[in-house]
Amino acid sequence: MKRLIPILGLALMLVLVVAGVCFAADAPPDPTKAYLTLGILAVAAVLFFTEIVPLPVTAMLVPIALSIFKIVDAKAAFSNFGNVWVIIFMAMFIVGEATFVTGFADKVGKATVKMAGGSEKRLLVLSVAVIGILSAFLSNTGTTVVAIPMIIGMCASAGIRPSKILMPVAFASSLGGTITLVGTPPNGIINSMLQKMGPAGIQPFGFFEFGLFGVPLLIVGIIFYATIGSKMLPNTQAECTLDEQAAPKVQRPEKMWWALGIFIFVVAAMASEFLPLVTAAMLGACLVVITGCMTMREAFKAIDWTTIFLFAGMLSMSTAMDKSGAASLIAKNVVSHVSDPYALLAVCCALTAIITNFMSNTATAALMAPLAIPIAVQSGISPLPLAMGIAMSASACFLTPVATPPNTIVLGPGNYNFMHYVKAGWPLQIITFIMCVVLIPMIWPF
Repeated sequence: MKRLIPILGLALMLVLVVAGVCFAADAPPDPTKAYLTLGILAVAAVLFFTEIVPLPVTAMLVPIALSIFKIVDAKAAFSNFGNVWVIIFMAMFIVGEATFVTGFADKVGKATVKMAGGSEKRLLVLSVAVIGILSAFLSNTGTTVVAIPMIIGMCASAGIRPSKILMPVAFASSLGGTITLVGTPPNGIINSMLQKMGPAGIQPFGFFEFGLFGVPLLIVGIIFYATIGSKMLPNTQAECTLDEQAAPKVQRPEKMWWALGIFIFVVAAMASEFLPLVTAAMLGACLVVITGCMTMREAFKAIDWTTIFLFAGMLSMSTAMDKSGAASLIAKNVVSHVSDPYALLAVCCALTAIITNFMSNTATAALMAPLAIPIAVQSGISPLPLAMGIAMSASACFLTPVATPPNTIVLGPGNYNFMHYVKAGWPLQIITFIMCVVLIPMIWPF
């Protein structure tokens, strides 16, 4: 109950903000659909915060409600299951999982542990760096799960407390995900909504373009925990062990080079635009099954269906925000009070960072992007800085154990509590915010 109180408080705050915007802004000639859309968004936010119903169900209730109230017709409301970004992420879940089940990720992890040579500081730096790089291309959750047993074993043999290593590893998986288009779902959501809501002539971010900010962010994270950050990490005695069933089992090591080759081909094709992104991803997913790296059953199980339903369901909100006039309603009101682009970026980043520490980062990006992009358009500035700020802030979340799946995964093995995350994560949270406000406009000018 105590943990639910701040979540309910944040949800109520968002509802009040949306309600205030509705009645403070200059209403369009027929604002009914705009108000209904904002009401649905507010209810979805409350359900996302509290998780009274499962996240995928909440996401599906959004297009259902939009269809019932005739804000968007049923065909358009549910059409996003065929969205190219939904297909890309489904395919990349399969391609990435093939590197786990064939043993590549396990081999990289063992090599990292061996290179550390029993040194706590070296193990910390190497683990954070390797996990960050792997997470740029593979599942953050899967990478963390694979790494934990090896790190715990190394810590046991070297007499190091796992709590000094596991939390930075979880944070690194989030930081690494910010480097590429497929590193984390919020990046794909942002690109999709830029395509749907951005002004003519604005191109979505490229495959490695996220890395212009993500790479410096990961480097800063490594330096921070290699120096003063290590002193803020808890020193608990870990009594819990990772459920072995959670880790992907190495089943076909003889297929490892096939899986790795296919993965490299897909990434190269995406980065060079030799093939369309969705074509490269689906070709890779087909090839890992054709070559025997995975079975069809394993391929279906590799897909994170929570992410897919969140992604597809909430994309309908961007359509509704545009067609109903709700986006314009909010944009005009915000612009009339906050016109400075740096202030807009700071508000978007701060609000995204606060929300994403209490709910799914995928859901947070899906909630914030339809609000921020029209604000940029209405202000006459490029939506790219605000979009990138939301994408980075949605993934860089370090204050709670529920902020990301990796944060939750290390909770037991590290024997952490809620306040351990706050104490170890708040400096990096502030550093990320400052970097967003200062560095992003330098790369993507307003």
